[in-house]
Amino acid sequence: MIHIAICDDEPDFIRHLTELIRQYTLETSQDIKTTVYYDGLELIEKYDPSTDLIFLDIQMRLVDGLHAAERIRQMSESVGIIFLTTLTQYGPEGYKYQAVNYIIKPLKYVRLKAELDKFIAKRRIEDSPSVVVSNDSGKYKIMLKSLRYVETFNRNLLFHTEQENIICYKTMKEIAQNLQAHGFSRCHNAYLVNLSYVKNVKKLEIALITGETLPISQPRRKEFMEELTEYWGDRL
Repeated sequence: MIHIAICDDEPDFIRHLTELIRQYTLETSQDIKTTVYYDGLELIEKYDPSTDLIFLDIQMRLVDGLHAAERIRQMSESVGIIFLTTLTQYGPEGYKYQAVNYIIKPLKYVRLKAELDKFIAKRRIEDSPSVVVSNDSGKYKIMLKSLRYVETFNRNLLFHTEQENIICYKTMKEIAQNLQAHGFSRCHNAYLVNLSYVKNVKKLEIALITGETLPISQPRRKEFMEELTEYWGDRL
């Protein structure tokens, strides 16, 4: 299923775009869920990390589309964003937020179908596992390929990604159970490491390709080395 969000403060355009998406689902048999937001602030406050693609109007009251996109990018690096506007001058600024594309209104079915066909095809090729975590700031969708390691931090967890560090309120045991099937290993009671980032191991220390080092606890060293050897062996 593809989850599409529409964020626009013009009810008539929302109805129009919703109808175009419905037409697309009838023609392609693609399973699509649609969620509507009527301004950028509502999108930020109620953002669903399961969203795959956002049609985001730039010119809105309260919070405009560019500011909303900036906040959404902090919560999800993978969600697709297609900007909508009646003005061309916003194009270059919109691409700062890794927009999929930029559409000048009015939107016709031929253009919508082309954009959805392209997005869905790319998504099938690039689809990779992710994990959703939450804290007081909101919910975040983290792509596992960008997650270097997880560590305990003030009775919570700290996710170290390529883009930023994110606090999570889940337990290490719970996260480890979810991620160990995706190439992560518990090298220490306080650390869970993505094996794809491991450069080498010396005694009780792991060197990552990023230049960082992580500890290995003696009780976990044997199991960790077995998991690392199997991981590397699968990729030879």
